[in-house]
Amino acid sequence: MNNISPSSEPVSDVRVRPIPVSELPAKAFSGRRMICFFDCDPAGIVFTPHFVTILNGVIEDLFLGALGLNYHALIRDDRIGLGYAHINCDFFLPAQMSDQMVFTPLVKRIGRSSVGFLVHGHRGADEVVRGNFVMVTTSIETYRPISLPKPIRTALVAYEKICR
Repeated sequence: MNNISPSSEPVSDVRVRPIPVSELPAKAFSGRRMICFFDCDPAGIVFTPHFVTILNGVIEDLFLGALGLNYHALIRDDRIGLGYAHINCDFFLPAQMSDQMVFTPLVKRIGRSSVGFLVHGHRGADEVVRGNFVMVTTSIETYRPISLPKPIRTALVAYEKICR
């Protein structure tokens, strides 16, 4: 069997394992959200692409809720693009309409112009979904990467430290 993906990178045979909510850092920011009708497909489970929207919303909430930065003002007023270079998700259990979920974003890596986030989504103690997002700061005028602005870097480093 060919173990090469179309991009010629080896495909990993290692399956990511869900972690219980009790293993997340106690001081990490988290937000609650109910799974709504509009999140779901006709089978009543979350339509997979909607999880990307939900998890992105959690990262937006993290900026104000834990980093003390207005995500929308950074884009609108400071003209800093906060787009993604990479997104992938692992799904462990189906999420259904009316499920009460808790989402916890963690900083995975801080680079020169990017930051990696892991966003865990739990229903009770069980991890349902985990998103891996790589956000890149860019100039909205040139659409080119820029160094993480100092206020963003400082806030991310402080949040990363409290989550250890």
